[in-house]
Amino acid sequence: MSTPAVVNERNSSSSWEPNWRTVHRVVFPEAGDVDTMPLYADFSTARHVQPDRNGIGSNNKSQSVTLPATETHPDYVLDRRRLKLPAHGRVSLGTYFNAFPGSYWRAHTDIRSVRLSVQLDGDATVTIYRSTARGIINRVSSQRVGATEGHTLTVELPLNNFGDGGWYWFDLAAHREEVTLQDAHWSVPEPEAFSAGKLTIAITTFNRPDYCVRNLATIASSTDLMEVLHRVVVTDQGTRKVAEEEGFSDVESKLNGRLATVNQTNLGGSGGFARGMMETIRDSESSYVMLLDDDVEMETEGMLRAAQFADFTTEPTIVGGHMFNLFERSVMHHFGESVDRYRFRYGLSPNTEEAHDFAASNLRDTPWMHRRIDVDYNGWWMCLIPTEIINDIGLALPVFIKWDDVEYGIRAQANGYRTATLPGAAVWHMPWTEKDDTIDWQAYYHQRNRWLATLLYSPYKRGGRMPQESFAVDVRHLLSMQYSSVELRLRALEDLLSGPDHLHETLGSKLPEVRAVREQFDDARIAADPKSFPLVKRSKPPRKGKGPTQAHSIPAALVKVASGVLHQIKPVPDKAKQHPEEHVAAMDARWWRLSHLDSALVTSSDGAGVSWHKRDAEKARELALRSAILHRRLLVQWDDLAELYKSAMPQFTSPAAWADTFAAAGTNGNKAE
Repeated sequence: MSTPAVVNERNSSSSWEPNWRTVHRVVFPEAGDVDTMPLYADFSTARHVQPDRNGIGSNNKSQSVTLPATETHPDYVLDRRRLKLPAHGRVSLGTYFNAFPGSYWRAHTDIRSVRLSVQLDGDATVTIYRSTARGIINRVSSQRVGATEGHTLTVELPLNNFGDGGWYWFDLAAHREEVTLQDAHWSVPEPEAFSAGKLTIAITTFNRPDYCVRNLATIASSTDLMEVLHRVVVTDQGTRKVAEEEGFSDVESKLNGRLATVNQTNLGGSGGFARGMMETIRDSESSYVMLLDDDVEMETEGMLRAAQFADFTTEPTIVGGHMFNLFERSVMHHFGESVDRYRFRYGLSPNTEEAHDFAASNLRDTPWMHRRIDVDYNGWWMCLIPTEIINDIGLALPVFIKWDDVEYGIRAQANGYRTATLPGAAVWHMPWTEKDDTIDWQAYYHQRNRWLATLLYSPYKRGGRMPQESFAVDVRHLLSMQYSSVELRLRALEDLLSGPDHLHETLGSKLPEVRAVREQFDDARIAADPKSFPLVKRSKPPRKGKGPTQAHSIPAALVKVASGVLHQIKPVPDKAKQHPEEHVAAMDARWWRLSHLDSALVTSSDGAGVSWHKRDAEKARELALRSAILHRRLLVQWDDLAELYKSAMPQFTSPAAWADTFAAAGTNGNKAE
């Protein structure tokens, strides 16, 4: 690695110096938030980590090491940009939000060097580090910055060796007196023909006006973000209107003419975000639209980083942010999102871990995180899309919810556009760990939209393994007495077989229908008080006094399936019809347990209520037969159906088709208010 160049900007004798644009500011949490501090500043000094030297990059938990808890020192934080370090104190900025993700800039831009500028108010040592793709940490330089040097250090650092991964960061150590970090930032050279793009932020909201007004206030309070912001478009699909929320007028005034609200019928996330996309390209003033959920908490510096990163990408690139858990604020959901094309399932990218807690294993302690992760898509909790891409490939799929963000990433990829999930750009979002939306009304959308995406993009004959898995899921739900979920999944397949016209035609009307169908089933009727149901009484004791256990091999699982199926054909005892046999916790409500019961009270996944699952042999047989017939029809018609949807997709994702849907759904016209 070449030696970094220390630059004295005031005395530079170069005949021509490019303009250096700040793209990554060192920031600290609002009000010194203790829970998020590990994402910003690392006060630990011990490093006991074995790097990933074999290069395999498998999901090996041993690669992340849980270290003893360290102090977070919220009292050191003076404001968003400044931190005061006591005499002999040390802090590392090798953290999620403050380390510079050099490998992402190396991969997606033509930038080959970055400048670090650090401004202090006293005597301290600045030590710069870099990491390799394997997580090996190298010290780059160490320099004492004192009053005689003007308190400022500016260092130019190369990005040439960041092909597969690596970050830059610096540590700050005070000497005999306390020192304040006044400012620190990373900047990159602008090309001669550089032009910064403008940003529209598109928020879709449904009956969360308090969240939405709070987020608008957060945006308005960021002077740096406001410099690149052209407009905020709020698509309000609820009955509790954002414009009527307390504080709206004040935030509207602060945004100074840059806030537009659109009131429309509830067309789901895809309808709301498609509206935000359409308003942005119609306005034609913005280079990018950033899609944001309404129930997030923002890091505005990360939003600004995404826009400025997009300014420098060699080709139009979708730039996404990570999602942190709103309740466990140092825990990240996924470091990257990918699609298994054979099974056509979405999930975490290879070489990463799920639900990573930075409080237990910070960036410097986590070797796998130093490898650059390439993704297939980014969730629309925070996702920047260049308008050039929208004009080329169209708007969101008209699918209400589920798979719209996944499909858009795959569609962009198929048209030669990449997605980059940029470290240091993130929001906090409510987690999905405490609910299972595959068994409620959303089961319809999970099923239909997964099949739709598979028909459009699967590279395997008849969708690879996905159809078999789809049928297996129906069997699992039947064994669990979750008949409402199976009914919705089968209606999804029937709609899919009807052809692409149903997508726009039913976008605004399908949800009430889905809810009405689901309410016909006992397993979907949730009561808040378990005492509203009859007393739990067991028809007969468990065999040998032992309950069912999970199978840990395929043969054992098949035996359990066979046993469960045989149980389904037995008559239901009268006692089980009158009293549930067990009360099963949500976390224990698995098919291998429920399949051997005739009735059970099951706690809902959010813990808010209980439903009574009752075995109905006749209904199970009916649903199983329908499932087999529909899955066979889909396989027989696969090629024709796939071609039908592929040929129609440019039309049903077009602004014109969406404009007709907005008008038919009783929206407030084609212009944002």
